[in-house]
Amino acid sequence: MALATQATVPEEVAREGAYVRDQNAAPPPLARRTVRGDLAQIVADFLKSEDLIYQLTLRDIRVRYKQAALGFAWALLLPAAVVMAGIVIRYAVAYSSGRGLQSAQLAGMAVKAVPWAFFVGCLNTATPSLVSNKSLVTKIYFPREVLPLSAVLAQTFDSAIGLILVAMIVPFFGVTLSLQLLWVPVLLGLLWLISLGAGLFLACANLFFRDVKYLVQVFVTFGIFITPVILDISAYGPKLAPFMMLNPVSPILEGLALAVVGHQNLIDPFITRSGFHTWHPWYLAYSAAWAFGGLVLSALFFHRSERRFAEIV
Repeated sequence: MALATQATVPEEVAREGAYVRDQNAAPPPLARRTVRGDLAQIVADFLKSEDLIYQLTLRDIRVRYKQAALGFAWALLLPAAVVMAGIVIRYAVAYSSGRGLQSAQLAGMAVKAVPWAFFVGCLNTATPSLVSNKSLVTKIYFPREVLPLSAVLAQTFDSAIGLILVAMIVPFFGVTLSLQLLWVPVLLGLLWLISLGAGLFLACANLFFRDVKYLVQVFVTFGIFITPVILDISAYGPKLAPFMMLNPVSPILEGLALAVVGHQNLIDPFITRSGFHTWHPWYLAYSAAWAFGGLVLSALFFHRSERRFAEIV
């Protein structure tokens, strides 16, 4: 009889700090955090938050244009300012060197101005996205990654308007259609990933160190001088040009100008008449590594720091 009782009532076993009578009923051991698991969780959170992302993006767009006298013209203000400043600088350089101002140079500036304005806008809006939504972060739970993502998506809407205008203007500078235009969505996609990765990292960093947003303002103010926006990369000479290309946005902007205006295949290197490489396919690979690798690292950093957001903000 004792043997029967012992057979029907198994011994209690300990698992995860609690005693259970059946091992099959016990909760599974806590899984160790892995990079693959975290990335899968991030993707799952995004898929579950599609409606929230849409609503936050729509809110950011409405707030930006609410009671704005210029309306959607604000989306063209920064690119237009970059082009106008570039024309002045280009004219001064052309006058001092005794050369004329070529239409291809103006077309190159117009092509690069909108992507640069997009990148700057993403940094400006994504960096304070967590701090400016303090009430949401502290009161309810949701994947906090959607806040910088919605800021980037709202900026994408603005830049799409600018790109349409540029596409209408550049034919007047002598730009014609070519197969190399197929590089445009590739380059813009890389820029979008770089901007999202930078937005995630800076939004998280700004939550822990509030002076990050001031550093971002310094960068967006002087960053145009270390990025080939107004000037082509060839203007920096063979010694300085490789250092300018260390900025991962530089190869994207230079590649856009070469593909759209110069009809250059980005698989092939480009050599100036003076004999130095202003473009090499490795530049494209370099930006791609920053786009994908930077986004993965930033997403992991953001996701693993998310538990502390509510108590810090």
